[in-house]
Amino acid sequence: MSTAETLILTNARVVTPDTTLDNATVLVRDGLIAAVDEGRSTVPGAVDLEGDYLLPGLIEMHTDHMEKHFQPRPGVLWPSPLAAVTAHDAQIAAAGITTVFDAISCGQYDEGSMRRQMLADQIAAVKHADAEGVLRVEHLLHLRCEVCDPCVVEIFEPYRADPLVRLVSLMDHTPGQRQWSDLSKLRQFDSDKGWSDEQFNARVEQRLADQDRYAHKHRALILSMARTREDIVLATHDDTTEAHVDEALAEGATIAEFPTTYTAAAKAHAAGMKTILGAPNVVRGGSHSGNVSAIDLARDGVLDGLSSDYVPSSLVQAAFHLSDLIDLPLPAGVAMVSANVADMVGLPDRGRIAAGKKADLVRVARVDGVPLPREVWRDGRRVC
Repeated sequence: MSTAETLILTNARVVTPDTTLDNATVLVRDGLIAAVDEGRSTVPGAVDLEGDYLLPGLIEMHTDHMEKHFQPRPGVLWPSPLAAVTAHDAQIAAAGITTVFDAISCGQYDEGSMRRQMLADQIAAVKHADAEGVLRVEHLLHLRCEVCDPCVVEIFEPYRADPLVRLVSLMDHTPGQRQWSDLSKLRQFDSDKGWSDEQFNARVEQRLADQDRYAHKHRALILSMARTREDIVLATHDDTTEAHVDEALAEGATIAEFPTTYTAAAKAHAAGMKTILGAPNVVRGGSHSGNVSAIDLARDGVLDGLSSDYVPSSLVQAAFHLSDLIDLPLPAGVAMVSANVADMVGLPDRGRIAAGKKADLVRVARVDGVPLPREVWRDGRRVC
């Protein structure tokens, strides 16, 4: 994407890493932030933001939102991968996200699953759309490796050296532990499958057998492949116990994604791992799976960042909601969806409104208290 030469955004409430500057001005030159100044610019052509907030472009490190465009209904694959990925991209941009890690599942889970085909289609479509210059935001890949799945290693292996793959997470969704410690929650989640109790129980037994057979071996193989790349960040998923965190630390993971308990989150944070919880958890006031509250973790200083997970618009809402609810300074709330995430995924060139950083920016208005993105710039060019 080419960059605009010069852009002046003025009369804005600019959220910097340290404070919020009222009636401030941001100068962009050649795709980078050149200056952040207090006071309103009188330069002809300056864009008046009318007192709205100006935030750094949001950074999303785990969303399965793209999958919904490729498979909008169970058993239905959308016929145009390019149309699917650009529709996803447009919604991501409209949410104020300028860098997205598309989280793609490496694992079939069930016989007849379309996920293996969708993985190949999604990666190819992202590359196609980027080559055609039709993407609004920057797309990178987060491969979510279901270590108990019989096919995970052969699914992951072809993409181990792909330069778009920058984040790998180790997941274990075996019933009875981690996210699905409460089987009734899993039964509710799978209600659309129409399984009888007998079928559900048989599926649980099969998943337990798969865990016993594959989990240890597959974790080791995925780790071995990921470690050949210095630019791949490793995360673990749904850690629940201190033993889970100890395992993650021994494996070299630096991010704890969606720890399900306060104990696991606190242990990971104290050990130097970065903790990520869902922004919907903040907006809804709790986890839909009955897991630990993101608000409680933020209040106690053990939450480092947020992911929109399944609702892109939740990212900006959560940043403001935390500021309103627990008196967290707005720059700290915004950092949880920008700078903090940029640092943990190895992208120090973005996520802050500061001189020298990428001019990825989002204008946000509050309407009835709800933060709504109005304009988005990537590399100094307006994309939404």
